[in-house]
Amino acid sequence: MGEKHGYLPFPKSFKTICIHHTKEPKRETCKETMAPIVTSNICRLESAGGPSQVIKGRLLNPTRSVLENLIAKLCKTKYALTYASGIGAIAAVFSLLKSGDHLLCNDDIYGGTSKTLIQVCPNFGICTSFIDLTDLKSIPEYIRPNTKLIWTENPTNPTLEVMDLCGLSKVAHEHKLMLAVDNTFLSPYLQRPAELGVDLVVNSVTKYMNGHSDVIMGVVCTSRDNLYERLKFIQQHFGHIPAPFDCYQVIRSLKTLPIRMMRHMSSGIKLAQYLENHPKIEKVLNPALPSHPQHDLFKSQACGHSGMLAVYLKGTDLDTTHKLIDSLKLFVHAVSLGGYESLVQMPTLLSHRDTPDKLKKISGITDNLIRVTTGLENIDDLIADWEQALDKI
Repeated sequence: MGEKHGYLPFPKSFKTICIHHTKEPKRETCKETMAPIVTSNICRLESAGGPSQVIKGRLLNPTRSVLENLIAKLCKTKYALTYASGIGAIAAVFSLLKSGDHLLCNDDIYGGTSKTLIQVCPNFGICTSFIDLTDLKSIPEYIRPNTKLIWTENPTNPTLEVMDLCGLSKVAHEHKLMLAVDNTFLSPYLQRPAELGVDLVVNSVTKYMNGHSDVIMGVVCTSRDNLYERLKFIQQHFGHIPAPFDCYQVIRSLKTLPIRMMRHMSSGIKLAQYLENHPKIEKVLNPALPSHPQHDLFKSQACGHSGMLAVYLKGTDLDTTHKLIDSLKLFVHAVSLGGYESLVQMPTLLSHRDTPDKLKKISGITDNLIRVTTGLENIDDLIADWEQALDKI
């Protein structure tokens, strides 16, 4: 195109200007309150004589750094490292181990975690013993010379068992083991395991910390310098880092985390109380309820509970559970949790489908178990939805 074809000529140097003009904004013109999104994956080297501290965006991104510093502050740790997903953060912790190492894991655990431990870790020579970590006195008998890590969740997924985090920390450190706790169900607003002696705190940021069902991310927090350096290397050289825009979204979301968690907690308790007294419900597990077997322990180490419930229907088979879930109108049948919308799912068929039957039986993952997460809707509407659904079974 151009003058030869009767068109006006293209502007001179337009392509060059597109690429090179206004690379750095004049910061003095805007004192922004929100961290800017830095999307560049290239870092200008300071001189030809040698690389600067950072040579590419995979190694360091300013938006990611803002988020990690914020999360570390919220979790009361020295460091936080974000990863491209919650399972990516979990895998980063397991990557601290080497071939021949052994770890202990609670027998009630997220299906994605157990699948990683059972189907992936053995490929790298790492083996796992699934045990009851609520029984502190029995843990030492499972510790081997090659045991390096204790892994658990608090509360657990999906039956909401509560761990004695101070007791676990004491056992782990007496035997020179690392202790890692998945804190996803509570978020750092309601529980800060690092304050109770936990070495590594994991959160699926996808869930409550982001809270808007539009980001996939995970984070590992620690105050131990040696663990931070190893996790940083894993983050940078395995390359499963979150995108700058996702980091920006989570920075935005964390500004409302306390407000959202209070609403989740309030609705979760009210729905649990309603269901606990319904004749078609066998049992409701919510650590905030006095009926929960570890209610007092839970209160001693958390500020409250989220919107997570474990609900067992009374004397029902798989078809009846299906019918109830299909009858709910406001509760979306889906995996995940922690967003603005209320969700239900059957762990035995979804999140824990691939969990070995032996672990399902030990953990109480049965066909009449429904995992419930209350969102931010009106609680009266949520209770009415369950009422009409229960009337149909």
